[in-house]
Amino acid sequence: MKYTKLSAAAALLAGSALVLSACAPGGPAENSDTGSAAPEGNGEVATGDFGEKYTVEPADTGLADLGEIETQDGSIAYSVGEDEFISYNSMTPETYSTYNSAVTERLISTFAYFGTDGQIYQNEEYGTYEKVSDDPLTVKYTINEEAVWSDGTPVTAADYILKWGVENPRITTGSGEEAAPLFNAISQSFGEYVSEAPEGDPAGKEFTITFKEPYADWPILVDTALPAHVVAEESGMGMDAMLEAVRNEDAKALAPAAEFWNTGWNTSPGTLPDESIAPSNGPYTFKSWEPGQSITLTANENYWGTPPATKELVIRFAAADTHVQALANGDLNVIEPQATVDTLSQLEDLGDQIVIQTGASLTWEHLDFNFMDGSPFADNLELRKAFAMCVPRQQIVDNLIKPVDPEAVVMNAREVFPFQDTYQEVVDAAYDGSYDEVDVEGAKKIVEAEGAEGTTVRIGYSAPNPRRSDTVAAIKSSCDEAGFVIEDVGSADFFDKTMPQGDYEVALFAWAGSGQIASGRNIYHSTGQQNYGKFSNKEVDAAWDTLAGSVDPAVHAEQVKVIEKGLWDNLFGIPLYAHPGVVAHSADVANVRDTPTQSGAVWNAQQWVRAE
Repeated sequence: MKYTKLSAAAALLAGSALVLSACAPGGPAENSDTGSAAPEGNGEVATGDFGEKYTVEPADTGLADLGEIETQDGSIAYSVGEDEFISYNSMTPETYSTYNSAVTERLISTFAYFGTDGQIYQNEEYGTYEKVSDDPLTVKYTINEEAVWSDGTPVTAADYILKWGVENPRITTGSGEEAAPLFNAISQSFGEYVSEAPEGDPAGKEFTITFKEPYADWPILVDTALPAHVVAEESGMGMDAMLEAVRNEDAKALAPAAEFWNTGWNTSPGTLPDESIAPSNGPYTFKSWEPGQSITLTANENYWGTPPATKELVIRFAAADTHVQALANGDLNVIEPQATVDTLSQLEDLGDQIVIQTGASLTWEHLDFNFMDGSPFADNLELRKAFAMCVPRQQIVDNLIKPVDPEAVVMNAREVFPFQDTYQEVVDAAYDGSYDEVDVEGAKKIVEAEGAEGTTVRIGYSAPNPRRSDTVAAIKSSCDEAGFVIEDVGSADFFDKTMPQGDYEVALFAWAGSGQIASGRNIYHSTGQQNYGKFSNKEVDAAWDTLAGSVDPAVHAEQVKVIEKGLWDNLFGIPLYAHPGVVAHSADVANVRDTPTQSGAVWNAQQWVRAE
């Protein structure tokens, strides 16, 4: 599963521009918080209506206040999937995924996080931020005085000055049409919307940023910052010279820093990065790595905030189809399996030894066309239409999703979800229903008119994945009759190799979302770092620029309609359905809280603990 930056396209069209009030109604539907709260951390356990256990009942959708706790010995095991950990730096297009971030988000603290309903919370143990001016939009950040990296180096403004340089689209290699960002960052939004480097003493705990124009997602623009002192040391530049080059946007001088930042933290299976280059400023740090099996994190002894409730967190690399059995065996304690009929039945058969939490999800499945040179769909809208006409979307939902979620529907938008209040309004404005019904004969006529009979369509996805292989089989049964030749090219290295190399005609995967307003710009804009298929449309670009450059919810709502219509009219791809969410965990593990957002159940893993 891929992240959007920072989250999937869940536009906030009802209520506050900063809170995902309309997107996830009250958090997970069956995660009731009705038990009696325990007064202290690891002792007495409260139980919710559906069997969830809490050492302290959550007061809201953010992290619970566990009070004074002591870290328990032992470990809790979790898996997000079979993909191996690949880098301490999760902020490149190649590494920004749920698989890698399940590890790195335990190691690196940020100013904000998403609660179980997508609401943005400040992480006040790490630091705070406040808007100090509306015109121009100016935000002041204050880092906790005690915040340090695990090697003892203080977390300072220098880390964020470097971050601004890393995400600055004006710091490039080459020039003109040959220009490309020097740093291989997942986003250039920070440098794009903030013209000058953060102001403040690089060695101090405060800095201020001034936006050149309003920005919809300003509360979460400043996210993960990697250790500047490591980059300065490993690149041989030294801190002062590096930060001066950042402020001057001096690409030539910054080349050594970029070389390390881009690849210096990448790993090979079983080889943990040394703490000297990969320190932690979060609740956990690296302990060990068994290649192909798991990576173990241990409590960060130099963490200044609330210590983790359990000493070790084990992230296992396990294929999705093994999770239920692993949970039954105790090899995994918390899982997030794909919600299929078979999976739910298997979980229910485990009885009281586990707890099952289900609810709405901000993860959605889609088919994306490849617009790169050589793809038959690249410059042929008619052929894209023919493919869309033969994809049996309703059959896919009826056979694969409705047995798990009877309320499931075919999804006809990308920026809003079927359970959002504004969904139908957006769909009515953007989509005329052309692809609601399968029309094999109509598709066949287009294929013949285009002289495209026998066109091979390789559908790629991350395998093994039974639900996606069943999806491809359903498409093949229908679209082969229209004159296409559908090939299932699902592979374990789809995201690492197949997608970057463009060795597919259609990609089948999911975006995982949360509360960012303008995240879709990174996917659908011509310059977006997550526009993997290289789609380009001037009208869509302009609408995204307008949306991202406004803090007005009315502007967001109107531009979402323009964007959705442009994506349908030009057939960027084909949305399928929103995923039903399922989390299951050992009955003796407390404080596991399902969330529909991209972070998944592991969002509060530092609070998981064995119930007494």
